[in-house]
Amino acid sequence: MEEIIIKVYLQPKSSKNEIVGSYRDGIKVKVTALPTEGKANEALIRFFASEFGISSSSIKMVRGHHSREKTLKIIGLNLQELLDFKKKIL
Repeated sequence: MEEIIIKVYLQPKSSKNEIVGSYRDGIKVKVTALPTEGKANEALIRFFASEFGISSSSIKMVRGHHSREKTLKIIGLNLQELLDFKKKIL
């Protein structure tokens, strides 16, 4: 299985869940969840799972559990799915 590493800048407490676009060396994502008790992290993982059409267990947070800057490892995406995602955020 292929693994993809994505850097994310997370903005919690937004009006809607959305990918804003490129940000620094990764992407910026907004979620509606509050940044308490890991709720924003869980919302981020559920949102990405929905966007990619994969299970939440295929996404692991590698770094940034208590920070807005996060690193996610996504397992099971193929190259075409990644390219389609890249077109979507640019």
